[in-house]
This record gives sequence, structure tokens and C-alpha cells, in this order.
Amino acid sequence: MKRLLILMAASLVLVASARPKNLIFIMVDDAGVGDFGCYGGKHIPTPNIDRMAKEGMRFTNAYSGSAVCAPTRCVLMTGKHPGHCVRRANQSKVGLLPLPDSEFTVAESLKAAGYATGGFGKWGLGNPGTTGVPEKQGFDLFFGYYDQVHAHDYYPDHLIRNSEKVPLPGNTGGKKETYTHTLIADDTLKFIREHKDEPFFVYACWTPPHGKFVIPDASAFADKPWSQAVKNYAAMVALMDTDTGRVMDLLKELGIEKDTLVIFTSDNGPNGQFVKPLGSAGGLRGVKRHLHEGGIRAPFVAWWPGTVEAGSESDLLCGHLDWFATCADIAGTKPAQGNDGISLLPVLTGKGGVKKRDAMYWEIYEGPGPFQQAVRMGKWKGYRLGTKAPMELYDLGQDPAEKNDLSAEFPDVVKSMEEVMKREHVPSKHYTALEGPKKRKRKK
Repeated sequence: MKRLLILMAASLVLVASARPKNLIFIMVDDAGVGDFGCYGGKHIPTPNIDRMAKEGMRFTNAYSGSAVCAPTRCVLMTGKHPGHCVRRANQSKVGLLPLPDSEFTVAESLKAAGYATGGFGKWGLGNPGTTGVPEKQGFDLFFGYYDQVHAHDYYPDHLIRNSEKVPLPGNTGGKKETYTHTLIADDTLKFIREHKDEPFFVYACWTPPHGKFVIPDASAFADKPWSQAVKNYAAMVALMDTDTGRVMDLLKELGIEKDTLVIFTSDNGPNGQFVKPLGSAGGLRGVKRHLHEGGIRAPFVAWWPGTVEAGSESDLLCGHLDWFATCADIAGTKPAQGNDGISLLPVLTGKGGVKKRDAMYWEIYEGPGPFQQAVRMGKWKGYRLGTKAPMELYDLGQDPAEKNDLSAEFPDVVKSMEEVMKREHVPSKHYTALEGPKKRKRKK
């Protein structure tokens, strides 16, 4: 089946006369929507991402695939939401769960359509020796970290390139000479240069500002009244901004900026320790691993000079889930059957009708409870801690911070939310969806 899908994608692209557009998806790790100036951030200068928004489109109702690393990456690669995708938490009943060979990824679709495909940063969907390694999931090249725990270390003794170890001698014997993100960002730019004359897909899944919170130089924030960890985090966000600017500048240097769609986003909400000093959650409730807004509302900026209207905004309900369908629309292919996304191409170009979804759905098996569900329907947000647990209901139009539970006042909306959750949750043998929060045992 997988081979058939790839052949179908390849045959579809043969009918296209013009070269398909380049696609770059920059996804940083654990940055909150409130860390960026174009989303109201006030503490960390982000001039390049702000420039992206000024020259492109800022989405105001965009969401990450999940509230934590691995499931977000699974949603992005497969176009299936967390109630359908394979990976629904960082861990599972069998530990790290690799993508099976049967999954058809956006990289496989684009590779079959003639794209050069490169990934740089943290993969998190399969370690060497498994079916989930990126070179078996459509990537010509992947450089960085395969294992998500390995990615916690910015000074490891090696990185991975296509399942082979790349030694970093400067980080052996207690030395810390090579900051891995520098190598990863440089390789991202190198890949773009090498493939400038053919269509390419770059997945820049850069690791900062994920912990450990270390960086060679945080001096720009030395005078701030913050802990060193907060200063380092701010410097890591600023570094992501600088490297995003390097990508934009390189595209202009090569003269291919009008042929390239660039998306900037983050994989989930911030860690709690940065909410108070930096406002990283943007005033929203919840953080990483929470399905409240602070855990899943994402910065999402599209830059495509000459195609995306400069300074435009969209309140379309969308996010990482829609990347596969959007890429397929741009490349002239089709996503695999079962894809839950919608193409954002009509809203990016301003041409054609934009398909609006009735609802978006999430579930996760970690966080404030062992199981969470959430639904967004128009202005409404539903949240609960079990398949039969009481529903919390919020009017995000009036209450974006989810402070006022309106479930008692709007039982019909609650019922609609329950129906969506029931419909969209497909049980998985790798995870247990609890009916309600676990009760604490009373001490005798």
C-alpha cells in the first residue's frame, strides 16, 4: 500500500508543467506564543519573525498538533490528528513508539513528487534500527537528533546523519566546544544552497529553546532581573529568530524567495517557569503538556513574497494538522487516505474558497492528568480529563484565558463537544483512554 501511494503521488506530479514551489517548515521546540513580538511578546526581541509577519501572514487561531513533542511531530508528518495518529504521547505502553512502515508521510509524498527532502533538528519518531527513522519515512537527509532525550543535550559527543553517528570531538572528555544547533542551522542553509535549482522540502525542526537551557552567549540579557535559566531561554529564542532571518536572507540571495513558502511555528506551549518572567504563554491558561490554550495555541506565520499578501492576518481555525494537505495542494499531489487536514493554499493566495472545519480535536496521555481531551468549535473550547469526565466549556471570544466555565449554561454545546470527542477518538492498543481522573487513595 505504501509503495502504491508513492507511485500515485509520482504520477500526479508528472502532469504539472511548472516547477513546484519550495516548502520550508521551521518548527522550534517549546517556545510559547507570547515569546514573539508579532504575537504581543514584550521581553525578547524577535525582529526577523516579526518581519516575516509584516511581509507575510500571521494566523491568530493556529494550533500545534499536540501539547508535547512526539505527538506533534506525528501529526505534522502524517496529517492525522491525535485521535487517529500512531504517536499520542512521548511514551506508550511499549515505550518509544516508532512510525510504522505503513504510515505515509508528507516527506514521502513530496519526495515522490520530485522534491529533495531534508530534515534538520529533532526527529523523535523513530530511533536508528526502527521503521520510524526519517530516511525510511521520505527524507533524503536528516541531520540532528533521532532520540528526543538525546536532544536534551546541546553538547553531546555525537549527532546522527541518516542513522549514522557523526562524532563531535569538541564535546568529549568534558569539553563543550560545539553547540549543536549551530551545526544543525548551518546544515539547513547548506541543503537549501545545494538544492536551489530543484524543488525542495526543508523540515527545520530546530531544538532550542527546549531544555536543557544552555547557550554559548546570553550576554544580551545580562542586565535583566531574571535567573540564568530565563536569560538563557530568552537568548535561545533570540537565536531562533536570528537563524530564521538567515533562511529568509539566503532565499533572497539565491533569488528563490518568490518560489518558496516558509512557515514559522513552535511544537507546543512553553514550560511553566517562563510564564511569569517572560509572558511566554501569551496570557493563556496552561503550558506544555496541557490541552488548555497555553499548551496548544501556536505562533504560525507564513512568508511567501509575491503570493502571500504582506501584513495580512487570518483567523482560520488551523495549524500543524494542515501542513500535509497544504503541501499536497501546492505540489500537485494528494495526501494519504485518512488525512484530517485542510489545505491552507486558498487562504495563503487569497484565491478560491477556503474550507472551514467544524471542529479541531486533541487528546494526550500525559500532563495534568493521565488522559486529556479537547475540542475547538468556532468560539467554543471544550476540555475534560476523561471520556466520561465533566466537560469544561469556554467562550474563547470573550474568555481566551479559559477562566469562566460555561458548561452549566450551555448544555447543548457541551453535548456537541461530547459527540465530537466520541467520534474523533479511535482507541489505540498503545494507550489507555481513562473514563475520568484517577482518584487518590485516602490515607488510613
